[in-house]
Amino acid sequence: MKKTKPIALAAAGLLLTSVLAACGGGDDDTSTGGGGGGGSTAQNDALTKVVNASDKKGGTLRIALSDDFDSLDPGDTYAALQWNFSRLYARALVTFKPVPGTGNLELVPDLATDLGKPSDDGLSWTYTLRPGLKYDDGTPITSKDVKYAVERSNYSKQLQTGPKYFKQYLADPDKYKGPYDDKADFKSIETPDDSTVVFKLSKKFAEFDYLASMPQTAPVPKAKDKGLDYKKAVVSSGPYKIDAYAVGKSLSMSRNPSWDQASDPIRTALPDKIEVQLGQDANDIDNRLLSGGLDLDLAGVGVQVPAQGKILGNTDQKKLSDVSTGGTLSYLALNQTVAPLDNIHCRKAVAYATDKLAAQTAFGGPVTGGQIATTIVPSTVSGYVKADAYPSGPDNHGDVAKAKEELAACGKPNGFDIVMSARSDRPKEMQMQAGLQQGFARVGIKVTFKNAPFSDYITTLHASPDYIHKNKIGIIFTKWGADWPSGFGFLSQIVDSRAIKPSGNSNYQETKNPEVDKLLDQAAETPDKAAREKLYAQIDQTVMAEAGIVPLVYSSQLLYRPASLTNVYVSPAYSGMYDYVHLGVK
Repeated sequence: MKKTKPIALAAAGLLLTSVLAACGGGDDDTSTGGGGGGGSTAQNDALTKVVNASDKKGGTLRIALSDDFDSLDPGDTYAALQWNFSRLYARALVTFKPVPGTGNLELVPDLATDLGKPSDDGLSWTYTLRPGLKYDDGTPITSKDVKYAVERSNYSKQLQTGPKYFKQYLADPDKYKGPYDDKADFKSIETPDDSTVVFKLSKKFAEFDYLASMPQTAPVPKAKDKGLDYKKAVVSSGPYKIDAYAVGKSLSMSRNPSWDQASDPIRTALPDKIEVQLGQDANDIDNRLLSGGLDLDLAGVGVQVPAQGKILGNTDQKKLSDVSTGGTLSYLALNQTVAPLDNIHCRKAVAYATDKLAAQTAFGGPVTGGQIATTIVPSTVSGYVKADAYPSGPDNHGDVAKAKEELAACGKPNGFDIVMSARSDRPKEMQMQAGLQQGFARVGIKVTFKNAPFSDYITTLHASPDYIHKNKIGIIFTKWGADWPSGFGFLSQIVDSRAIKPSGNSNYQETKNPEVDKLLDQAAETPDKAAREKLYAQIDQTVMAEAGIVPLVYSSQLLYRPASLTNVYVSPAYSGMYDYVHLGVK
């Protein structure tokens, strides 16, 4: 049943009340270290409750990022920070419940009135839009806009950065080429009226609601679509509209005058403006956070090593920090087409020679740098089973003897030269590279670097197999979090051969194992959760046997929340960063 406006407005009020109540206090409470409302705070408070809860509206939320967005286009982005941030101007059919703790992993309706309704045979899912939805120019949002958004993001050749789950699971007997190149009506998504959208599947997919939570279901009006240039003029369906975007420099946002709180029970939209400075030095961002010159580091990966000492060594500053895990893995992808890593024994030599302790130290040490990893699926994600295919020695500096054995087996007893890449705007990754380089040198593996900033790294350059092949980049560092909180949501885009794309690729090592693809398909159709988890563990072990992935650490990050920031809590659904949808300023 569609909710009337009074009910929707009441729901929004209840949501804000629950956020305020979650920290046990209101604006009258005092806070240690100048934190403000919500009672005195301590380290890690934001892991389980809202810190500095407030319903105060107004002010400007000041944000910085060390590079640029991969894309502001909700249909062409594949970065956790952008999936989190985009909810301020782009509403999906459903979203994760904006509350602290594990409750954040629960899906709730957003544009839709309810979660998806599957048919009896499980081959179609139906969503009904809320009444009163409008874009920032005042035009109505319809189901046709949602259909068009999915078509352009999943089927066009122009938009390649985001995942292609819909293309993988929707029925497509006519091999639809996308709205830019195919004028035929795409019959696998039906819109019987302006409020109803029906997705017709080629095979059962029990976790389809997670696909509906992706920003790819945020509506796009066909008349305003400019293809790749749409990111420069995104039409808002959320509480904020984009006023100005200077690529690589800045983003300015203000209230969307057509947004109606009555049609949005999720967002509270407290700040009047949101200003994002792009291309900022990561260490400078930390210093400005600590001095009160910024409210948020948009990257969400934690402060750099120099700032960690300042925070952990100061009692008042430590109280304003949170050590978040978020179920993410930092790892090396060994591209199996780049010689000599096309030989499995050469890949195993890299796996054994990897100094995981050096990587952990570069990321911040045993507390904030993460736990040494030995599997692909993190210990906090459904489907994890303890295993260690390539032990790195009792001190985790690597097993030199085993590495040399594998070098001899691959015909390179004296080692080899190889190129490695990481994100040049991330100081921790640069330090990690230097540590690993020294470790590899012990067995004669000589590593040189070809790095790129974040925005290029996950879009056109290092996420392009052609670029990797042409530049002979054999070792690619990356950090991965689940697209949604299950083994399937973690594994599919990084190990499924069908997920390999010409750009925006996430299967960096180019795993092409039919057995892995088969197990993923089996898991997608398996209704029993325990049975699915066994399949995820089997996939993990199968990929590890090929030595295409070298796990480094199950990532942690030291997040810092300045006293100026309100309604702060960690979101497990968004890689353990702060949830951006409720933030305000004092």
